[in-house]
Amino acid sequence: MPPKGKKRTAKAEPKDSKTENGKKADEKKDAEKKEEKIEIDEKETPSDDDKKEEKAKAEQKEAPAKKRGGWGWPKRKAEAGDGSGEPKEKQRAKNSIVDCLVGLDYSTTAKAPNGKEANFKIASWNLNGLRAWLEKDGLDYVKAEQPDVFCVQETKCDISKIPEDAKLEGYTNHWLSGDKDGYSGVGMYFKTKPLSVTEGIGIEKHDKEGRVITAEFEKFYLVNTYIPNSSRGLVRLNYRTEEWDVDFRNYLKTLDKKKPVVWCGDLNVAHQEIDIKNPKGNVRNAGFTDEERNSFTETLKEGFIDSFRHLHPKEEHAYTFWTYMMNARAKNAGWRLDYFVLSERFKENLCDSVIRSKVMGSDHCPIVLHLAL
Repeated sequence: MPPKGKKRTAKAEPKDSKTENGKKADEKKDAEKKEEKIEIDEKETPSDDDKKEEKAKAEQKEAPAKKRGGWGWPKRKAEAGDGSGEPKEKQRAKNSIVDCLVGLDYSTTAKAPNGKEANFKIASWNLNGLRAWLEKDGLDYVKAEQPDVFCVQETKCDISKIPEDAKLEGYTNHWLSGDKDGYSGVGMYFKTKPLSVTEGIGIEKHDKEGRVITAEFEKFYLVNTYIPNSSRGLVRLNYRTEEWDVDFRNYLKTLDKKKPVVWCGDLNVAHQEIDIKNPKGNVRNAGFTDEERNSFTETLKEGFIDSFRHLHPKEEHAYTFWTYMMNARAKNAGWRLDYFVLSERFKENLCDSVIRSKVMGSDHCPIVLHLAL
């Protein structure tokens, strides 16, 4: 603004100023449209953190062996000590998630339909790379949340390369990777020990990608999944909807005949228009095609419920994934791709289904299920 008491002198616009302004307005609209129409298949490609990690690994290969840590990684300065024999206190990473965990309420007052209080908690999170997530102090989230079971997806890490610091006191682990290193992968942290753990669904063409772990508990099965992405150009759409979905649906139905099922993870589909920021701009993008959405509907018709929509049928702007591009997370231009799906008859044990949208550390956020068992 001009100083008080002084009049602003109007400047004559160039003759073509309206044309220039119009061009700028059109460019702004084009940018906004581009921002809204975002495909999600970049999740299958390495993130910036993964690229940095690979660069660091390459540099270590060239470094003298005596400078490497026991796992092929350089010793952190915080662990090396100062020569006094005492280790230094671990330094917080620049991109640590610790600050975003402060002030969050990890409890629930919600109760099951029969009035019983929640006594079993399951958390699920697509990490977009286990090693990158650990470097961001990701385990601090688990310490704060304190779930009975913590399910993770897209670890991008062969089980032979799981870092030692992925262990967490009070929990046991089970990891599964596919035949392609740096791709897919799932894992589970157990505070409450399951009766048994199985890998895959019993079909080799699906199981080779390392996408499913099932844990059996006394009253239910917990199925942790990273569902295949239909990919850019929908090159895997037919495989996803006509092969994977059909066989996995049958797998769930088989389990459901024995015990109720809790199915969780990154399901790579935004089921309804309410589950995505820009539905019209994404109708033929992976994760929001009619084929994927209808296939998920068919699964629910077999006797399952989407726990979040069951409790919050009209809640808008509730997303679990945001692309790293276009500042999407700050604008909450996201997708709801992560779910807890329950057997219909198990809804009597459902207390709450929560999205931890404020927790950073990945292009997804954690989701949490509270049950009364």
